[in-house]
Amino acid sequence: MMRSRIISMGHYVPERIVKNSDLEKLLDIRDEDIVKRTGVRERRYVTPGTSCADIACEAARKALAQARMEPRGLDLIILATLSPDHFFPGSGCFLQAKLNAPGIPAIDIRDQCSGFLYGLSIADQFIRTETYRNVLVVGSEVHSTGLDFSPEASGVSIIFGDGAGAAILGPAADQPGIIACRLHADGRFAHELMVAAPGTRHHVQIDHEMIDKKMHYPRMNGRAVFRSAVTHMTELVEKILQSEGLNLKDIALFVFHQANLRIIEAVASRLGIEDARLYNNIDRYGNTTAAAVPIALSEAVGEKRISQGDLVMLVSFGSGFTWAGVLLRWLDCDSGC
Repeated sequence: MMRSRIISMGHYVPERIVKNSDLEKLLDIRDEDIVKRTGVRERRYVTPGTSCADIACEAARKALAQARMEPRGLDLIILATLSPDHFFPGSGCFLQAKLNAPGIPAIDIRDQCSGFLYGLSIADQFIRTETYRNVLVVGSEVHSTGLDFSPEASGVSIIFGDGAGAAILGPAADQPGIIACRLHADGRFAHELMVAAPGTRHHVQIDHEMIDKKMHYPRMNGRAVFRSAVTHMTELVEKILQSEGLNLKDIALFVFHQANLRIIEAVASRLGIEDARLYNNIDRYGNTTAAAVPIALSEAVGEKRISQGDLVMLVSFGSGFTWAGVLLRWLDCDSGC
């Protein structure tokens, strides 16, 4: 059976830096309190008029350039986002148009913070079955245009930022790059982190009453999210290691979803993972949901935190609740791109 690997990575974050000090008066919360609660010191916001597909295209072009590939060399586009350009059509189609690659299928997936890893698993399966050869997977989010910047929403709005990360997957020449993918969800907790409107749950998808009630802004039960994230991410790492006959020392780098530094620290503490084998950038970007893992992985590759043959584990948790893990072996391009 054909196996898959990551050929290249790319990421894009907007130029506008928004520091905690910029939000203090709006949200009535101090810089030091934001850092203490979340680990976030700054995040990036897009300029007005910039969409999810716009920044997805920037990240995708960087991944294509690294792979020395033209957009028409792709066989499939998978875009993970919770902040699409429009209710419909999917932003994957807008991305395809921006890349000038007509005819290539485009899939949007809505698995929030776990979206990129869900996308990797889908790409892996298409390549394994030899349905497609070169697959672009992008996680892209524009949160800044959908946040409530009033003090009562500070617990949510301090966390999120904008950004995009992309990976191109292709066949592995000798050994597999993607070794294991595990996906999970538990919809019983869907209401703990969600945007209630607009939606077909309502007789009218959005009206003035819903807007007055701020139902179009994200709401979160922070304690429930924290508790579930720590539990499920910890268990998932252990299950993947056990299934593959590995132990923690075999993993060169862990890239956890950048939701909250306290969650990452709690998972690392339970598992006994030292800081040197963690890659974190939440202090600079905040939570970019579906884009968080690919941005972090792209940066880790660029900073040479990962070497040829290293085992890397990616783990995410998000709204839904959804959680996912991917174990991969990093294979440099000169080993069979």
